[in-house]
Amino acid sequence: MKQIMIIEDDCSTREELVLLLKNEGYCPLIVEDFTNVRRVAERERPDLILLDIGIPGRDGFSVCADLQRSMEVPVIFVTGRDSGSDEVRALSLGGDDYITKPYSVPVLLARIKSVLRRSTGASQPEVLEAGGLRLNLTKGSVSSAAGTAALTRNELRILACLMEHAGEIVSRADLIEALWESKIYIDDNTLSVNVTRLRGKLAELGLPELIKTRRGMGYQL
Repeated sequence: MKQIMIIEDDCSTREELVLLLKNEGYCPLIVEDFTNVRRVAERERPDLILLDIGIPGRDGFSVCADLQRSMEVPVIFVTGRDSGSDEVRALSLGGDDYITKPYSVPVLLARIKSVLRRSTGASQPEVLEAGGLRLNLTKGSVSSAAGTAALTRNELRILACLMEHAGEIVSRADLIEALWESKIYIDDNTLSVNVTRLRGKLAELGLPELIKTRRGMGYQL
């Protein structure tokens, strides 16, 4: 049974999520002490975290960043804040999805299933090599002659897709489908944020121009 941790300070929303998850066959884990979320997550090892931004003491952004530094766990932001800048920030910090309240229950469940499937599913080779890079899919890191950089889950998927099709143009739609496995939830802005962040890490490895933009077509390694 998949364990889903709920980091939400509103009691009614939390209770609603608990009931919803139980009815879908998940095991909900409730966090009520927000002072050290990372310690609780490291102890419980959830399969997924539902995270609100406006929690007491510290916001969800800092919690997500803290979690990403210490463990590999997918995070879906579930929040009443609907500004584009908040969504971009959440995804830039390693969040896997962003859902605003009031949410549609079928959509929330579909996003949960999609993120869980992505985080546990596809069988791939452990290491990919192309363009002077060595991508370790198990460790979530990429290396070149200049050094090694850690990647977020989305950065890893984007780079893996480009390396698997090295020399070919990969459309934005194909990259989004590789990330989210469905074109129902297309978000061009999210893809752009992740590609920009990935390019920055490759620049630190001495390969600033490795990912080329093919205007009107997509990206090419």
